[in-house]
Amino acid sequence: MFWHCLSGPHLHFSAGNQEARRYAQGLSPMIGFPDYEHPNFAALGPFCESGERFYSDRWSGPAPAGWRIEVEATMFKMYWSAAIPDEEDSRDFAALGPEHAEQAMELATLTKPGPFGLRTIELGEYFGYFEGGRLVAMAGERMCAPGLREISGVCTHPDFQGRGLARRLMNKLARRQLLRGETPFLNVMRSNEGAHRLYEKMGFEDYLESVVRVVSPL
Repeated sequence: MFWHCLSGPHLHFSAGNQEARRYAQGLSPMIGFPDYEHPNFAALGPFCESGERFYSDRWSGPAPAGWRIEVEATMFKMYWSAAIPDEEDSRDFAALGPEHAEQAMELATLTKPGPFGLRTIELGEYFGYFEGGRLVAMAGERMCAPGLREISGVCTHPDFQGRGLARRLMNKLARRQLLRGETPFLNVMRSNEGAHRLYEKMGFEDYLESVVRVVSPL
């Protein structure tokens, strides 16, 4: 999915060539290759800087020359398989724009929902919940392919968890996507058992468990 998005709908958000692509700096730190079993890291190198950290999907070979593997884990890819969620009163949610980028980044840095950059909210619709002018919960859209749209950046400040804010934000996004004829999907780390159970209850089902790595150029 990383490659299909970076070389397709999000081509204008990416940098690279026909062998490898990455999101441009400031967007989500992710990389993609047309052949994930034999990724061409040499082709990607000119578009990266030493010290950057990137997420790669489904590749499980040895570290290539000039790169190091910092983290390795697995994640579930989940697709929506239920009916369209009922419409809820979401007047307390606000659409997020560039003026909210720093608050969104601060919340993501605190809660670690996955790859996130200062400009990530430019990749799709993002909605958030504010308390006293402070962003305390959000969810939005990141990757896409024909007929598919990812729900991502789902996070809630620890002081505001247990109110159902993440579920409501996700249902809002899923409903909007389904009404547009898109199938919602998401990625969740195997270690995040609580979120995995929540997503199953909401209407997502597992499609694939795959390797995910964080890699850095030397």
